[in-house]
Amino acid sequence: MEQLSSKIYKKEFVEAFPGDDSGKLTPRQTPGVLYSKAKPTPVEKVTLLAWSDALAEELGIAKPTEQQEIDILGGNRVTDSMYPYAACYAGHQFGNWAGQLGDGRAITLGEWEAPNGKTWELQLKGAGLTPYSRRADGRAVLRSSVREYLMSEAMHYLGVPTTRALSLVSTGEPVLRDMFYNGNAAYEPVRS
Repeated sequence: MEQLSSKIYKKEFVEAFPGDDSGKLTPRQTPGVLYSKAKPTPVEKVTLLAWSDALAEELGIAKPTEQQEIDILGGNRVTDSMYPYAACYAGHQFGNWAGQLGDGRAITLGEWEAPNGKTWELQLKGAGLTPYSRRADGRAVLRSSVREYLMSEAMHYLGVPTTRALSLVSTGEPVLRDMFYNGNAAYEPVRS
């Protein structure tokens, strides 16, 4: 089992495709690229709330016990071999061609090679602004993150191909959201 901080992460995607290496997080159009460098926005305090022992075993990742390791899961720490980026893509949204879309709240840290030779993308959801955040803040609230964590594991065990959630963390910071879209916004806990 390897620690998150000692792993040498692969960078095959960013080495194979054109990208925006400026690190500029201002939401904008990025024609001709498939990704933009996007370092996670630091948070107040990362706390590990949930951990998938089964997925960690498959990936060969040791459960973090020290704060420096937990900080990686919340975006407060990026190792030297990581190259954080947000993917750019296009497609339909709400029934219409939307043009450029992209990872507005997801930041890939790097590619993790598992003991079985398969490569997995290690990604944070809710890690802060990216060039594709549009008018949003790039954060994810706890309620939707718990739902995503549980449903991804349920779908996996039901045999439905899906992304997997390795961990769930809180960040110690609130974000303003209108949960019911009724004009009554309130602060909610954030996770990554």
